[in-house]
Amino acid sequence: MTGATGGPRPQALQHPGLAGGPVYLDYNATTPVDPRVAEQMAAHLDGLFGNPSSGHRYGVRPRAALGHAHEQVAALIGARPDEIVFTASGSEADLLALRGAVLAAGRPRPHVITQATEHPAILETCQALKRLYGARVTVLPVDGDGLVDPAVLAAALDEDTVLVSVMAANNETGALQPIADLAALAHARGALLHCDAAQAVGKIGVDVGALGADLLTVVGHKMYAPKGIAALYVRDGVILEPVVYGGGQERGLRAGTENAVLAAALGTAADLAARDLADGEPARLAALRDDLHRRLAEYLPGRVHLNGPSRQRLPNTLNVSIDGVLGHDLLASAPQLAASTGSACHSGTHTPSPVLTAMGLNPERALAAVRLSLGRWSTETDIETATAALIKAAS
Repeated sequence: MTGATGGPRPQALQHPGLAGGPVYLDYNATTPVDPRVAEQMAAHLDGLFGNPSSGHRYGVRPRAALGHAHEQVAALIGARPDEIVFTASGSEADLLALRGAVLAAGRPRPHVITQATEHPAILETCQALKRLYGARVTVLPVDGDGLVDPAVLAAALDEDTVLVSVMAANNETGALQPIADLAALAHARGALLHCDAAQAVGKIGVDVGALGADLLTVVGHKMYAPKGIAALYVRDGVILEPVVYGGGQERGLRAGTENAVLAAALGTAADLAARDLADGEPARLAALRDDLHRRLAEYLPGRVHLNGPSRQRLPNTLNVSIDGVLGHDLLASAPQLAASTGSACHSGTHTPSPVLTAMGLNPERALAAVRLSLGRWSTETDIETATAALIKAAS
């Protein structure tokens, strides 16, 4: 395999940012910038300084790069280039989708439906819509695997529902929601379906047509592009109220002079992701993930519990609780490993993950949880090192 800009398969190399450090198994938190993406950015830094809206020659290359980036991101998710709106973060894209749909609907008491394990960017925006605009918000429960039952959504929809927002893949457990089924139910009642696909895009195939999504969030730093660039897919014909007003950039939905360099970075990352998907990268990561799980279960018999679905999840994500040890203590005792827990620490007191709590896990098991998320530079050696570190820390 060669990358979009040439060069060997990156899994055969060590990422310069990871050299000499602990084994990195926190790819769901953020990804290292792919050197090929950085190379494209560096090539553009001088040549793309012009304003893409300028009519003179210094605007030509930035405008072309911006258009190409729209094409690249659109191709990755099965959209049209003019349906892609670049934003500065996934949270901003979510805000544009939710606030934009609610305000554009013009309903006196618009109804928004989401679910309990959503990212705070969705849940907090819903609360703001309720507080500032009088929206009604319904938060659907999830089952023990963290999945929404379509029948529960069907019962919650009413004539005032303007938007349903359900993530494609959970950031903690990797659980994959039945988006196509949920979208069909929303559309039958005249509502839009937004999908925060920050964790899914690039890890699994995502096609907005197959999903039935009207709005979909893509995040650069979850797929080997820098932080500070994201995108919202807005299906042709969907009307949104802008979040940023001004000069009419990005279909008039996100004013401000476009950052052509970061857009080009996201476009390059989208190309690389498409190549990885075609080359079987999800299967490679799933094999490594399952090997890690098998090793832990073998050396810690009866103590390792999977959190979330065994099959309907991202190929790179393993969330487990190990009996007898808290997640943050486990990782603190394994400095050779960089990973995450789902718990939060407030004034020295750890609280269970809201995601795992919503799934019905008791506090003891939720506080024991660790999330191990693999990525482009994960290797068999990494799995061996991580296994040894975790077993020693748990013993």
